[in-house]
Amino acid sequence: MRSFYDDMADDYHLMFRDWDVSMEYQASVLSAVIEAGTKRSAGRVLDCSCGIGTQAIGLARLGGASMIGTDLSPRAATRAGREAAARGVSLPTAAADMRALPFAEAVFDVVLSADNSVPHLLTPDALTAGLAEMRRVLRPDGLLVLTVRDYDDLRARRPATTSPQVSEQEAGRAIAFQLWHWHPDGERYDLEHFQLAPSGGDQWDVRVRRATYWALTRAQLAEFATGAGFRDVQWIEPLDSGYYQPILTAHR
Repeated sequence: MRSFYDDMADDYHLMFRDWDVSMEYQASVLSAVIEAGTKRSAGRVLDCSCGIGTQAIGLARLGGASMIGTDLSPRAATRAGREAAARGVSLPTAAADMRALPFAEAVFDVVLSADNSVPHLLTPDALTAGLAEMRRVLRPDGLLVLTVRDYDDLRARRPATTSPQVSEQEAGRAIAFQLWHWHPDGERYDLEHFQLAPSGGDQWDVRVRRATYWALTRAQLAEFATGAGFRDVQWIEPLDSGYYQPILTAHR
């Protein structure tokens, strides 16, 4: 997975019609979820799958939280810090696997992992290890916030592709879409992520990256969170939150 996101780090923003608008939208929803879950100022927040900073930068720009970002991809984490600085906010970042976070125990008020990152943990042992680390670095009563795709629906439909996303760039329109190849177990799928970027005239630069996901249902992920020691595990649905993915919240 490191190579997947290292390779995509320079192009990740092309998945959004307008990346800065998406930062603002996601931060507005996630900050409300965090405030409701902590009943106070967010305090110290770790985004343990920060990527290029989509959620962390947006939350930092809102203020009220001291943000730190880590990501498996060194190139993505480095870009997140650089993009935050360009927008006038501080976002310390580091490369780290969420299964081995480089922090002492009980130092964060909130741990966030958004945009379907947790399903990269493909086995029960890997998922348990990741959740255990998130819990370890949370303070007592600290808040966990995870967002994932709606796999209850997707596993029933097993789509083969996503709709194309078009973004306007200086050189022209860029297009991104995914092909999905479901495993026989019905729970995991291989993804081919296509990006088409204009390269002058009528030519296109086609970039393809591949990854695998575990299509965890709500019940499965909630069970793993409970098994890792979290309590008050709840799901917030998109119709209630306004977010584009279901959100799991829980407390240490």
